[in-house]
Amino acid sequence: RGTQRRDEMLRAVLLGPPGAGKGTQAVRLVEKYEIPHISTGDIFRKNIKEGTELGKKAQEYMNAGALVPDELVVDLVKDRLQQDDCKNGFLLDGFPRTIFQAEKLDEFLSESNLKMDIVINLQVEKEALIKRLTGRRVCKDCGASYHIVNIPPKKEGVCDICGGELIQRKDDNIETVENRINVYEEQTAPLIGYYKEAGSLVDFDGEASLDEVFDAIVQAIGEQE
Repeated sequence: RGTQRRDEMLRAVLLGPPGAGKGTQAVRLVEKYEIPHISTGDIFRKNIKEGTELGKKAQEYMNAGALVPDELVVDLVKDRLQQDDCKNGFLLDGFPRTIFQAEKLDEFLSESNLKMDIVINLQVEKEALIKRLTGRRVCKDCGASYHIVNIPPKKEGVCDICGGELIQRKDDNIETVENRINVYEEQTAPLIGYYKEAGSLVDFDGEASLDEVFDAIVQAIGEQE
């Protein structure tokens, strides 16, 4: 398997609680497999900006402070997956969030004679997530990110780059963090069961180093073929 095949397609879903390191792994996977990273937030913003029919509908719900309904989210994602850059695959992040969405995604793929290659599930203990998320600090001037344990600044509370003050974002305080993790667990636990049953879910230890996690994912993708 030494040669890189150009037909090395990858259709994958990325699951993992807030703070599990999904963002970092997504960037590396997208680069390696030359596929688009698709997140529902990006799709919403693009459709709203371009004033598409689906975008207008989504905007109405968001303006009313309501969740965008599953059917509309599915339509937006299906529309995105039919674009040219998804021919060699895609990495879905933040979708599906519900069993309904997962079933609709499976229906869409099977109608297109495609299948999901792998569902990547990053697992991190709750205590470790809380430590990771509450330890984040951001420079209020230039936006650079730090972590009091993993990426500390040279001088406590001061940005290495511009000397600005480092602050904790509101959504990184312990109550908000615990709530975000609980919501994720409630929403996503059924999905994990769904994909386990389908045989496409692979668990990864999100507490290992970034390189170890990435290498394990690439190896698992190779074994799925």
